[in-house]
Order: sequence, then structure tokens, then C-alpha cells
Amino acid sequence: MPVKVYKPTSAGRRNSSVLDFGHLTRGKRREKSLTERLSDRVGKNAVGHITSRFRGGGARKMYRKVDFLRDKDGVPAVVASIEYDPNRTADIALLHYADGEKRYILAPKRLSVGMKVLSGERCEPDVGNCMPLESIPLGLQVHNIELQPGRGGQIGRSAGCTCQLMARDGDYAVVVMPSGEMRKVLSKCRATIGEIGNEDWQNVRWGKAGRVRHLGRRPHNRGTAQNPVAHPMGGGEGRTGGGRHPCSPTGKLSKGGKTRRGKARSNKFILRRRPPGKHVAVGSGS
Repeated sequence: MPVKVYKPTSAGRRNSSVLDFGHLTRGKRREKSLTERLSDRVGKNAVGHITSRFRGGGARKMYRKVDFLRDKDGVPAVVASIEYDPNRTADIALLHYADGEKRYILAPKRLSVGMKVLSGERCEPDVGNCMPLESIPLGLQVHNIELQPGRGGQIGRSAGCTCQLMARDGDYAVVVMPSGEMRKVLSKCRATIGEIGNEDWQNVRWGKAGRVRHLGRRPHNRGTAQNPVAHPMGGGEGRTGGGRHPCSPTGKLSKGGKTRRGKARSNKFILRRRPPGKHVAVGSGS
């Protein structure tokens, strides 16, 4: 899907671009039986305390009920449309099942209107089909992977994401995550064949602050620009470098600091950690 670049008719248009939604088949229309209105928590928990800063506002949107379980086994479905979903970076596909039921699923690449998809213990490993990891041939690209059988897909759900099934070891399957991490997942867990579409989403340039506000993201102010009572890096006469390693308002390190519990139960399932970021020096051991 190409990216459309605007002509610089104004300051906001000069460095902005949008996705070409020509591949969508329903435009702004949606299946009303699969949508609902959700209240916006704007980064606050149940008691009103801010748990995620710099959230709020944004355009109103309806939530699409996406089927992450894919538990309708043995019933073929036809792809009726490929639609835009304002709640996620990936596109969604509307399925019409043979028994009359309709469901939304994440739209993988090369899935088009009119194609048939199926889910179950034994089916062909075609794009859009869902089956347990124990039934998927090794080496295939998968997405929407479960971590617990029957809980629904939790891994590989954003635009352009894909995981690779590498091997099987007893009751577990070895999967390489999009981050490069290699971990074991129960073979009874389900996954969908293919790679999530809309991979050009990462190439979009917002161009102006207003488009980011439409997403519900408020301005992010630096810690060094705040008062010392509001941030550990705040205060000082004039411009300062912070005086310490970058951290959050609660003192949590922002770069290179380990945030995972050493006694986490899932440590035994991780065979290889993801590679460190660019801010970590090679050979530093972190």
C-alpha cells in the first residue's frame, strides 16, 4: 500500500503524508453489529489516577469487536471486505461464515475479498487460516499467537508484524518474535498463517502536531524543563543536562535499565533475549 505525499501548500502540509486507502473496500462504513462505543479513560485507572501520562482528547471512534480467538472450527468463511480500524495500526477483514455469522479478524497480507478462510485443528496452511502451532509446518510466518490455549491471540497483532515458527520441542513450539526474541509457546496455542498487512503505516509522517492530537496524544514535556518537585531531573539554574541518567518521574531508568523481574515465571520460556537497542554499547553485558 503506497504512501501519499502532499504538496507543500502550507506549513502543516509540507512534511506530512498519509496512507493511500485505495485497497479498502468499504471506506468509512462498518458492520454496526460488531461495533460499540467505549468510554475513553485518557490514561487514568479506575480511581482517576494518571497511570499513563500525556494521553487525552483525540477524535471519537467506535470500537470494532475483533475475533482474536478464531474458535469457529470447521465452518468456512468468505472475506466480504477489508476495512480500516481506528483502534489499531492493522486493517481488519469482515468474514461472512456459512452459517450466517459475521466476525472481524486482523487482515494479513495477500488476503483479498472473495477468499475463503478456515480455522480448526486440521486445515490447509493458507493465508488467513488459523490452527494450533502443532499443526503448522515449520518455517511459516504466523501472527496473532496465543500465549495460553483458548485465551486469544496476544502476540504479533500490529501492522507489518510477523513471527516465525522455528521448531518444536515436546509440548512446546519455538517461535521467533518480531523483536528478535526467541521463546517457547505451548503447541496447543493457536496462530494465524501469514503476515499482518498495512506495513507502510510506519512510513507515514504526521507533519504537524494537530494530527498527533487527533490520535489522543498530548504534548510531552521534558523532565529537565520541569521543577524539581515534579521530576527527578528538574530544577537548576539555566539549561542543564539533567545531572543523572534519563529517568521517569518515579526514578525508573529510561535507557538500558532492566525493568523485568528476575524471578518472573515466564523466564524459563525465553530461549534468546531480543537484541539491545542502539543506546546500549556493544559488549557492555546488558
